[in-house]
Amino acid sequence: MKSFLLLALGFAIACTNVAVTDESRELRGRVTRVIDGDTLELTAADQSLIRIRLAQIDAPEKSQPYGERATAALSAFTLGKLVRVEVVDVDKYGRTIGEIHVEGLHVNSEMVRLGHAWAYTRYVSSLDIIDLEDEARQYGRGLWELPLAERIAPWGWRHRGRGGSGAREPVGEADTVCGEKRTCKEMVSCAEARFYLVECGLGRLDGDGDGVPCEGKCWN
Repeated sequence: MKSFLLLALGFAIACTNVAVTDESRELRGRVTRVIDGDTLELTAADQSLIRIRLAQIDAPEKSQPYGERATAALSAFTLGKLVRVEVVDVDKYGRTIGEIHVEGLHVNSEMVRLGHAWAYTRYVSSLDIIDLEDEARQYGRGLWELPLAERIAPWGWRHRGRGGSGAREPVGEADTVCGEKRTCKEMVSCAEARFYLVECGLGRLDGDGDGVPCEGKCWN
């Protein structure tokens, strides 16, 4: 009887459009709504919704320059499609944080590579995505073709409260803003040090001029 129940449970899970397991930390479903350039919703077979915040990236807010285009880009990649999500975490707003895959394409990376989003420097798990941002910047893709004054990192935009009267994601305690830190001793990660060097122009972090900031953080 026990074996029969386990078999039935396994069959039921396999037949749903959305499934999550503790072992795989994987979720599958169909994207039925794209909220902005880094947030979407999956709909389960029972019509329940799961909100997903794309891990490692931060797209321009809808109310800031390039925001609508970033939303359109994520829609083109995912809306109406079946996706696979590698679950990373659940944030304090109840959103599932995940890596999105559509037909073999890693959507998080592609959004950054094409200039539709920034690498979220405080939360990157691989420096590869920062390299993709550097590539997008080098070739002037997406948001990197905007005038310099309009290339405002989304976390800086939210921090300054410049998003108008529309709803915006709350500012997290760990959002990085230029001017908050000035020395390698204050940096908590290589990614953060790289943000302050590249985006804030804090040259003192790269004393030998080799392009690698705070080498004690980045080489350990």
